[in-house]
Amino acid sequence: MTNDSLAAEGDHYSEQRFLDVKRLIERFRGREGYADTDKSWTARVTDVRNWFVFSASERDAETDREWEHYSDSDGKSGGQKEKLAYTILAASLAYQFGLAWGVEKSRDFRFAVIDEAFGRGSDVSTRYALELFAKLGLQLLIVTPLQKVHVIEPYVKAIGFVDNPTGTSSRVQTMTIEDYRARRDTSLP
Repeated sequence: MTNDSLAAEGDHYSEQRFLDVKRLIERFRGREGYADTDKSWTARVTDVRNWFVFSASERDAETDREWEHYSDSDGKSGGQKEKLAYTILAASLAYQFGLAWGVEKSRDFRFAVIDEAFGRGSDVSTRYALELFAKLGLQLLIVTPLQKVHVIEPYVKAIGFVDNPTGTSSRVQTMTIEDYRARRDTSLP
């Protein structure tokens, strides 16, 4: 519906564009006699998770034998879905930015922010993701609840600890992972 959006301006163009947008809005609202169809269509076109169908295979590195196959995430456990999501994220970063596996030092920008991605996930899936991102040579800023710090400790060099002891203002303490471990063992503030 947005093809030729860079075409020459004019009355016909403006009127046609108006009518195209009007039809879209009518469909989003649900047209008379088509409400169920339009509702289904709206859910499909407005939720990016429905835009692509994907499949992935896990293969043995030595034999190249497939031992797990994913088509979307139907019928998979929560841990399998997490693993698939992290794999897709890593693969899309690698593809988008032309990243190579196993690069330790690079002149390109390899920084990613992960906000509470590991908060509800299993420790196994979290470690899987961190190993995968390490293979891409990504530098990560991870925002995670305190209960997941024990899982990410081997993968980080520094921690920014945020607390709000009085409930009125937060404070941030930045420390190396070694300092964090020492303070944790003597009880954090």
